[in-house]
Amino acid sequence: MSGQHARVLDSLGPAITAGEYPPGSVLRTDELAQRYDVSRTVVREVIRVLESMRLVASRRRVGVTVLPAGEWNVYDPRVIGWRLSGADRPRQLRSLTVLRLAVEPVAAGLAARNATPEQCAELTEHALGMVATSRGGRLEAYLVHDVAFHRVVLRASGNEMFAPIGDVVAAVLTGRTHHHVMFEDPDPAAVTLHVQVAEAIRAGDAARAESLTREITLGALRELDVLAP
Repeated sequence: MSGQHARVLDSLGPAITAGEYPPGSVLRTDELAQRYDVSRTVVREVIRVLESMRLVASRRRVGVTVLPAGEWNVYDPRVIGWRLSGADRPRQLRSLTVLRLAVEPVAAGLAARNATPEQCAELTEHALGMVATSRGGRLEAYLVHDVAFHRVVLRASGNEMFAPIGDVVAAVLTGRTHHHVMFEDPDPAAVTLHVQVAEAIRAGDAARAESLTREITLGALRELDVLAP
């Protein structure tokens, strides 16, 4: 995507998810081209991306119409990011963390049964990376290992329906960090739990892996009570 496409998309997308264009609003190509000082071709390309996210729909003789939130592809990482940048952030974070609570513990239990030796090594590597970056306000470095850890767990589950949830989890963890819904240093107990999850998966202890991962996600919910009530 070109710089112009990205600029328009990163302005128009958040405006729609924030409600600046209510459902039923009609977006006019000429007006948007003038507003953003780009060609109509650029606007049409952006509209196509928004259509793929189900934020808008093109209808003959009507034009491009903003769809209700119930029709949006709420699993799209960009939609998640845009919603997290708006006023509805606390509710959105809670909704996504509850989704994690429903999926990740089960995935960890399956990973204890199905993970390859290579995946176990990856989990250990990223858990230790989280330990190494958990002090001194190194949240960006910590985030890299945190995202990678959870992606491996979901992939190692062996369930092809769980693996794509890694994109959702990455968007949640990234949004939480970038919007400062994190303590300056991660909770040491949560960091330790990640190390223990890696150990449980490597040991093939499904019940322990599931229980520990549930504690991680419940801890994330408790943090939201403090940081994003």
